[in-house]
Amino acid sequence: MVADRRGGIAGVVLAAGEGSRFAGPVHKLRAEFRGRSLVRWAVDAALEASLDAVYVVLGAEDLSDLLPPEVTIVMNHEWRRGQAWSLQAGVRTAEMDGHAAVVVAVADQPLVGAEAWRRVAAAPGPIVTALYGSRRRPPVKLDASVWPLLPLDGDEGARQLMRRHPEMVREVRCPGDPADIDTLEDLRRR
Repeated sequence: MVADRRGGIAGVVLAAGEGSRFAGPVHKLRAEFRGRSLVRWAVDAALEASLDAVYVVLGAEDLSDLLPPEVTIVMNHEWRRGQAWSLQAGVRTAEMDGHAAVVVAVADQPLVGAEAWRRVAAAPGPIVTALYGSRRRPPVKLDASVWPLLPLDGDEGARQLMRRHPEMVREVRCPGDPADIDTLEDLRRR
């Protein structure tokens, strides 16, 4: 018997971008980081957080061969429209599956662990963001009540929403390092 997970909180890992600043021999999310592909760090953290479902939004690069069977792949064929469109793809899938909220992160932050996902997921509020020191960074929880307010295009999703509605945002201190890997040099430095 499969547990009914409707109404719960789903994780959404955004992994649809082109990674154009990464000048490596492979797509940046395929690059090895401390023994695992970059994409697996975020996916594994989301799975370890024990959310009700984990969706991975793919687009520019088919990374399905790197993903475990426990995740649901969401294809964003319009990935060129920016991160906002990828967020929309993940949110729409979570909505169709009946989830009440999503916790969203990007696939190029390998040192954001499961504890950050758990803390953000557990905190009440329509928008909850992780806080590392004084910096707001993913993961970000978005309650279904704010999904209609999300932008449709561009390279910002939740960040734009948080700027427009600061009164809805709650910050939660989280462990980890939110630095993202955009270039080959970023990968070597970490």
